[in-house]
Amino acid sequence: MAYGYYPGCSLEHSAAAYDDSTRAVARAMGVDLVELDDWNCCGATEYIALSRTGAYALIGRNLALAEAQLAGKNGGGKAVLAAPCSACFLNLSKAEHYVESHPDLADQMNEALAAGGLHHTPGTVEVRHLVEVLVTDVGLEAIRARVKRPLHALRVAPYYGCLLTRPQIPGHTMDEAEYPSFLDDLLRALGAEVVDFPLKTHCCGGHMTQISADTSNALLHRLLKSAAEYRADLVATVCPMCQLNLDAYQSQVNRAYGTDFDLPILYFTQLMGLAFGLDAAALGLGKEIVSAERALAKVGVERPAPPPAPARPAGRRKGDKSLPMPRRKAHHGRARTS
Repeated sequence: MAYGYYPGCSLEHSAAAYDDSTRAVARAMGVDLVELDDWNCCGATEYIALSRTGAYALIGRNLALAEAQLAGKNGGGKAVLAAPCSACFLNLSKAEHYVESHPDLADQMNEALAAGGLHHTPGTVEVRHLVEVLVTDVGLEAIRARVKRPLHALRVAPYYGCLLTRPQIPGHTMDEAEYPSFLDDLLRALGAEVVDFPLKTHCCGGHMTQISADTSNALLHRLLKSAAEYRADLVATVCPMCQLNLDAYQSQVNRAYGTDFDLPILYFTQLMGLAFGLDAAALGLGKEIVSAERALAKVGVERPAPPPAPARPAGRRKGDKSLPMPRRKAHHGRARTS
């Protein structure tokens, strides 16, 4: 079965390790991921508060592309689009559900899409989170059978975040919303010791890191403190925003609270790849800010050297009054956003 693949903006840049490990694990499991050509940003969590029509047109463009590009790849059934990012999954699945339920919203969306020569027929695309595809379609037994390097020595805190199980979109009720267990089950299939993590679906603060440091630090501190109290070696996440906040802002939390948290935050796909015996560098390991060196050593893996820092652009010459222009970035095989 072929799945459309919507990586989302984060996996192009800050969450490149998630993309690397997703593709590596999919190859190992024989899962055919077909990246959606010319996909665009889903609008994250803010845009819908500014313009409903604009937000649904932005999301709907991806649904229209999926409908056109994936038609017939699943034996004539619905096009299936897999998204690794929880925010992308929520936006895409919620939009598909709402335009199917509200014809007036679908008409408004398609009127906007028509300006770009596109049209989306509600009900033709099924949006799935990547972890849902792996647990439900591939199955835990198939995952367990692929394990070559069991993660027996690792105590892992499973972190679902607040967007994966809530709100429950019809057709996506995998588990109990407040205290799910499907990620726990996947990690156990890899051989890991899954710790009791009561805050597994609590919010990491999202973009609050850019709005209120005090609020963000408080939310992140609660999560890190709970994982540390249960003696977790690392936190496994399914969302690039959660990973970024817990990883990049962990030192800020330590300064604010006088703590010494040193918890690596890894993607569940990286742990799958490790258990499958795949190369650590190919899984994007070494790119995390809080080093996973000690955790990796417990399963006999050496942490790859972090990638070199990008060169800083040359400064402007003194007296240069020309307008600054955007720099065109080289395209390295990942999808361009529109």
